[in-house]
Amino acid sequence: MDWPHDPDGEEGSEGRRKYGHAVIAKKVDEESDFPLDRDEFVEEYGDDPVRLDYDRVVSLREIFEGVEQSEFEDFVDFHKAVGRAMRENGYWFYEGADQFVDGEA
Repeated sequence: MDWPHDPDGEEGSEGRRKYGHAVIAKKVDEESDFPLDRDEFVEEYGDDPVRLDYDRVVSLREIFEGVEQSEFEDFVDFHKAVGRAMRENGYWFYEGADQFVDGEA
């Protein structure tokens, strides 16, 4: 896929130092973006690349296909919904993430 910018460049994952959820979170301003509408967020950033691990890059839109919540009241609410969707849909590159999907941790 042709990305609107290099996923490892300054606009992407900062030289591969940031992955997955961290790349998404830096697109949000905790002070001024809430409440945040999911569809508006995806409209603005949906084609942006999100590096999940050392060799996998997907679009933000692809990740948000699994986010059921349509509006987020605050940054914590946003983090929880995105993290849950990433874990449930195999986008969370973290050993042991599956234990958090069922709430057993």
